[in-house]
Amino acid sequence: MSARTWRGLTYGVPLAFLALFFVYPLVSIMERGLSSGDDLAAAIDVLTEPLTREVVWFTVWQAVVSTALTILIAFPASYVLGRYTFRGRGVALAVVTVPFVLPTVVVAIAFLAVLPERLERGSAAILIAHVFLNVAVVVRVVGTFWAGLDPRVSEAAATLGAGPWRSFREVTLPLLAPALAAAASIVFLFSFTSFGVVLILGGPRYSTLETEIYNQAVRMFDLRAAAVLALVQLVCVALAVWAATRLEAGLAVGGWRGREQDVLRPLRTPRERTFAAISLGALALFLGVPLAVLVERSLAVGGGHGFEAYRALGKPTNALLATPWEAVVNSIVYAGGATAIALVCGGLAAFAVAGSRRGGTRLLDGSLMLPLGASAVMLGFGFVIAFDTEPIDFRSLPWIVPVVQALVAIPFVVRIVAPTLRAIDERQREAAAVLGASPGRVRREIDLPVAGRALGVAAGFAFAISLGEFGATVFLARPDSPTLPVAIFRFLGRPGELNVGQAYALAVILMVAVALSILVIERLRRDRVSWF
Repeated sequence: MSARTWRGLTYGVPLAFLALFFVYPLVSIMERGLSSGDDLAAAIDVLTEPLTREVVWFTVWQAVVSTALTILIAFPASYVLGRYTFRGRGVALAVVTVPFVLPTVVVAIAFLAVLPERLERGSAAILIAHVFLNVAVVVRVVGTFWAGLDPRVSEAAATLGAGPWRSFREVTLPLLAPALAAAASIVFLFSFTSFGVVLILGGPRYSTLETEIYNQAVRMFDLRAAAVLALVQLVCVALAVWAATRLEAGLAVGGWRGREQDVLRPLRTPRERTFAAISLGALALFLGVPLAVLVERSLAVGGGHGFEAYRALGKPTNALLATPWEAVVNSIVYAGGATAIALVCGGLAAFAVAGSRRGGTRLLDGSLMLPLGASAVMLGFGFVIAFDTEPIDFRSLPWIVPVVQALVAIPFVVRIVAPTLRAIDERQREAAAVLGASPGRVRREIDLPVAGRALGVAAGFAFAISLGEFGATVFLARPDSPTLPVAIFRFLGRPGELNVGQAYALAVILMVAVALSILVIERLRRDRVSWF
């Protein structure tokens, strides 16, 4: 494959997918909203309202604080999982990932049961829930990158007289900077566009742009105000993405990469074992309590504890036009399709982003991040409006659900794979070229083996994210083919102890499915993917 053809694929496929399934539906709903009023000057009134300024300020503030707290809390575990090997390491990685893909509505309700009454609604509850949801991003992105850093670099610094802290500050931290920037940008975007957590834990006093868009579009039936706020959110997200991509590109460094089996080492000293136990133990307690509450609530049906809610999952219910177990199968099938789409589009985009520093490449990188910051409510409405006429009447077709799920998963693939490709020492490519290797062979024998491990991690993230996607899927999933999050939401919205118990039972099943998928991916990655 020629360089021009390869460049066309890495740019053309992701951009075409983004244009058709993100830009087009979003523009359609924006056009409908902004042209629905008597005077566009009314849109200016929305921007100048004091409520809008308060909402924007709180949205930005809580996103920044949530990002800082998440990195602070997750960093010790990232170090342990990125530098040491021990029994149960794969289980720890799977457990850390589970909270990230839980429907935010379920997480919010779990924290209502866990937090004391004085903290269960307010900014503190929102921040804690955001850390709970996003710890996995930092641990997986930073830990994965850390596991590939050649330990000889730090060893050389120690040989030259640098102490552990100086070696970390002047050698390790600069090498980790691209992964930290990538993780921080993802956490910020997810916190910035938070919906379910803020809606439930924020109460009437706290509102983000996403919850206010929902209030205006669904509760107040003011599509114009919702469209204006969605534009404000998209502009803020675009600015954040631009800053993040510039930062990540500026911090990117090259260097030798080690094999994981050469980098990870056993916990030898009592100090190392104590630090690992404290770091992972504290994180396990923080993540485990809400998860344990979900399990307990799924069993608390009928005045005691039993499996009544799980037995009811195989029976027809008024909450769904399908049995709950069919929702489980639907979610797995949809998530598998979304993962395949995300790996193809995101993997090609990652090669484009990692291979060039030009303005067009940064624009591609930033554009692919926009679905994380766009309003899921408006995007869902946009799909319903944009794809309802021939020749693009797609909204009733089952594959539209994996497509919208892939929109959210693609940025993760790019953010995980691109830093790994950037870290490849360019001298290896040059040496291969001198020996007569074509550009295609260089990509096949140097780039792909290195990207393979990152693609494995990205596949796990994409599958898990697709399993838990709710915001846009709720508008597109057919009544007779619901996904797990949609089924959970519908059960929670119906009265009755058994309905609530079934919602928690499905949440537990979702947790187990995600944990098993991550464990399988970790095993396959260790067995089949090697580093040079």
